[in-house]
Amino acid sequence: MAWMQKLYETYERCAGSNLPDTKALLPIAHTTQLAHLEIVIDEKGNFRRARLVAKDEADQPCTLPATEASAGRTSGESPHPICDKLQYCAPDYAALGGAKTAYFGNYEKQLAGWCNSPYAHQKAMAVLHYVQGGKVISDLIQAGILAEKDGRLLLYERTDEMAAGIQPELAPIFKLLTPRRDGDRTIIDQGDAFVRWRVERTGDLATGTWEDESLQRAWQLYEASQRTEKGFCMVTGNLENGEPKVLATQHPAKLRHGADKAKLISSNDTSGFTFRGRFTEAAQAAGVSFEVTQKAHSALRWLIGRKQAFRSGDQVFIAWATKGQSIPDPWAHTMDLLSEGQFQPPTATSTSAAETGDVGQGFANRLLRAMAGYRANLDDTDDVVVMGMDSATPGRMAITYYRELRGSEFLARIQAWHENLAWPQNFGKETKFVGAPAPRDIAEAAYGRRLDDKLKKATVERLLPCIVDGVPLPIDLVMSCCRRTFNRQGFEPWEWEKCLGIACALYKGFHKERGYSMALEEDRKTRDYLYGRLLAVAEHLEGRALYVAGENRDTTAARLMQRFADHPYSTWRTIELALSPYKSRLRNTRGAFLWEMEKLLDQLQSTFVGQDEKEAFTNDRALTGEFLLGYHCQRQALRYVPDDAESTSAISSDIKEIQHAES
Repeated sequence: MAWMQKLYETYERCAGSNLPDTKALLPIAHTTQLAHLEIVIDEKGNFRRARLVAKDEADQPCTLPATEASAGRTSGESPHPICDKLQYCAPDYAALGGAKTAYFGNYEKQLAGWCNSPYAHQKAMAVLHYVQGGKVISDLIQAGILAEKDGRLLLYERTDEMAAGIQPELAPIFKLLTPRRDGDRTIIDQGDAFVRWRVERTGDLATGTWEDESLQRAWQLYEASQRTEKGFCMVTGNLENGEPKVLATQHPAKLRHGADKAKLISSNDTSGFTFRGRFTEAAQAAGVSFEVTQKAHSALRWLIGRKQAFRSGDQVFIAWATKGQSIPDPWAHTMDLLSEGQFQPPTATSTSAAETGDVGQGFANRLLRAMAGYRANLDDTDDVVVMGMDSATPGRMAITYYRELRGSEFLARIQAWHENLAWPQNFGKETKFVGAPAPRDIAEAAYGRRLDDKLKKATVERLLPCIVDGVPLPIDLVMSCCRRTFNRQGFEPWEWEKCLGIACALYKGFHKERGYSMALEEDRKTRDYLYGRLLAVAEHLEGRALYVAGENRDTTAARLMQRFADHPYSTWRTIELALSPYKSRLRNTRGAFLWEMEKLLDQLQSTFVGQDEKEAFTNDRALTGEFLLGYHCQRQALRYVPDDAESTSAISSDIKEIQHAES
């Protein structure tokens, strides 16, 4: 029950504070519902007018009183106290053609019990007086709100023509309601329309029952007076003012969205084997006080609705500080984490090739400043909780991940994740930055953009311990990203650039003990790194020749990248021979550039000399992901040139010419 205790503490500390969106923290014994109709009456219960509530209205989601049974109902007769569907609160629904079961009897009994108690509220009494008049459906038909024929409610039924896209002119009420299956039919019943009440009184500014705090308090007092079951609360302890606490018999639903029926705690199956065999009563398995479960689930619902929650279908992950302070989003990539905006690649006029090594230092400074901003508000001893939930069935939800950390520990692990996986990322023309990719991006890089939801959820769940607990990355995930990046011909150019940055980040983070740099490491003499540099130089040379000739096609190095990764030595002979005509083309027009590239190729190949057999140039075994790091760094270094006295050379002016054309 540690998770519920932390949620309860969060509610107690955040309710009534000035934190953003705290209004979404529901009061005890209340729930939220999307309203379709609004009926306006006076304080004596006389009908005045009615209207439809549009989907885009800011106050369509209403906070309304609810019982334990009605807040978690999935079907059947469990009416809300005041606002509910027409099949509950309209006494003439069945008589005027309603197709669904009418539940007005229990709705009236429950509302009358409240109105006859010491905790009655004038607005609730006005609603009771109006519905007892028996003209709810008649008034709505007369006001033109409900669709009728010969004074009886119409039922929308989807025909084969409608399924084929031929839609008739529908009444506005049908456009607000969700179709449901009824046997072999798809129908919309107007009895599903949810009604909220507005009671207009002289001098009353909050006329809506959903926005009146005095009505909410009155219902809370009445609901508490109706509870008799008391016992031990496993979250906060046993006694309250010397007496056992009032226990909850049911627990709230609607945690992830308004139609969510899954519950984290459920023990309503007294005829099955939910708890039988170990306990004689459900409270022995999970005894939680009514106040605690209401506040804890309200806090959970509020946290899921905030921006920092990660959602993928039914899967939800949340991270929060129990005092409500702002914390970094564990599921965001670095560009979203840093407040200074995105990283821009160096340009020929602002950054030289020698200065690309400063990219890592600049990134580190920005990350440190961002973390310092969070540490200013989050004390080292403050509690931070990371929690994951998912559901396999519509009615049951499980906690799939749970961690409690101190504020300093959480920030240190988030910082380590972004530092270890820092690499120049290219997510598109407008999204270029240095840092770590997001888990969702890693899943797509490893398995493709069309991966199914189950695989995406499983991948994100596997990455979460790497971020929060600091465990090593899964080796199969790293290898999958690298293998897909090797297959360059299977991507669109922009998608391959994105996968290249992600694969380099994962490989660098998995082998963090090797200390890979984001800048070109000319002193790194490993076989895979050198082969990556060789391929980048060959691609750069041929790309220059194609540019001079005005041709726009892939280079030989790009086309043979997959084969080169599998058999580098034998494939390099093919690539090197294919460079001959391009060298001849450049010899007359770009001689200085050609001389520089040939010199670099010779230097790289001579670096292999003296290496052992495992690192030898003639070793034709497959390359690892380190090859991508060498390729990416060498390509970046060749792309930008110094802007100093030596930049007047032919090679520098050629590169600047291409950079100007690309910009």
